[in-house]
Amino acid sequence: MPRCHCLAFAALLVVLPALSVFADKPAGLPGFRDLARKVRPAVVNLSVVKNVTMGVTDPFMDQFLGRFFRQPQGKPEEPFKQHSLGSGVIVDAMGGYVLTNNHVVEGADAITVKLADKREFPGVVVGRDPKTDLAVVKIKGASDLSALAFGDSDGVEVGDWVLAVGSPFGLEQTVSHGIISAQGRVIGDGPYDDFLQTDAPINPGNSGGPLVDLNGTIIGINTAISTQSGGSEGVGFAIPSNLARDIYRQLVSQGKVVRGWLGISIQDLDPSLALRFGMSKDAKGVLVADVLDQGPAKTAGLRSGDVITGLDGKAVNTTQELQRRVAMTPLGGKIVLSVWRNTQNTSIPVKVGAMDQSEPEGAQDSDQSSAAPKLGLEVRSMNAEESVRFAGERGVVVAKVDPASPAEDAGIEVGDLILEVGRSQVANPAEMARLIGHLKAEEGVVIRVRRDGRSLYLSLQVPANQ
Repeated sequence: MPRCHCLAFAALLVVLPALSVFADKPAGLPGFRDLARKVRPAVVNLSVVKNVTMGVTDPFMDQFLGRFFRQPQGKPEEPFKQHSLGSGVIVDAMGGYVLTNNHVVEGADAITVKLADKREFPGVVVGRDPKTDLAVVKIKGASDLSALAFGDSDGVEVGDWVLAVGSPFGLEQTVSHGIISAQGRVIGDGPYDDFLQTDAPINPGNSGGPLVDLNGTIIGINTAISTQSGGSEGVGFAIPSNLARDIYRQLVSQGKVVRGWLGISIQDLDPSLALRFGMSKDAKGVLVADVLDQGPAKTAGLRSGDVITGLDGKAVNTTQELQRRVAMTPLGGKIVLSVWRNTQNTSIPVKVGAMDQSEPEGAQDSDQSSAAPKLGLEVRSMNAEESVRFAGERGVVVAKVDPASPAEDAGIEVGDLILEVGRSQVANPAEMARLIGHLKAEEGVVIRVRRDGRSLYLSLQVPANQ
């Protein structure tokens, strides 16, 4: 045993000179001690209690009694308290406002806010926004608070140093460091995904805590991880501070978020569709699949088939980007859309509405049927039930799609309502057959369909052997 101690000590002597080289922090390597001291007082631990009621049953008795009674006889429902932990960051010391994740406080019946100095206070939810997973909690009865300022997440670049602070696994005031690994990440969390990716270790309990830059300003709110193990694997995501700041201000001022709305159905522009609409194969933009009646876009003159390429002079490349930028436009605010229409560029000013309007309803019916052999699909007129489901629309219903056909390759599905073929409206199956009959071998065509309440453009290619 003594020999083992000596060997360990000898190894330590070898390592110590190497460690002493870094004690003075060579130029270019950041030191995080002062930054951690500045940031930690503004980071809080959130202890959340939810009152949950669950029916407790005896499986054996339920099975036995079920033979003689219509309903299994279970024990009365028993309430219990569900506890969970999360993090938050104070962004207003005077008001006592804490910014955190919606999923941390959703459904909370009681919230305890624990400060870095161990003081504890009750908290109350001021407002929540599930679409961005953000929420604001107000600390009741607290004073002498520390707060962090919002930084500019648009100014962050890949490779920048960051610190993540929070309570992973309930371990309060934990600080981890890393870099910005990527920007603009879409992880399928919602329509406003625009995450900063970081390799700073983030674990369960970090949710709602801040991601800060070397100035100690908030550049993100930690919210999610990508993991196979349940713990950090170096792929964490934070809501950008510029988005978080806008949501925070609305939640504090009005308790909810009112988003801008254009009243259009949109889809990303792929190379095939770009060519069909007279653009270059590598063109970027957002294709307008449908324009709702009585919406801001309809009033402004936007049409289905328009390709939105910019907003207020800044390029728009994806549907996610357009949705985010329109959503954060104040109600009644004016924007100018750059639009590609009929092989020409045009500008269309739009007065943004609120995202709470719906499409008016109507009905239309027909009684014809036909096939479109060149594309490998069969269509028919709408029945009474479909006339109600596709209220206010004119078109034909896809009754059959042949395997390995151009229709299947393009993504057409049975039950789709075909509205247009090559930008021409389809009134009935006979009209559909006429339009398809004009197509030549190897010719491409754009078909607009209605599916699951939204319109969609699909690009089809007629095979060479037709």
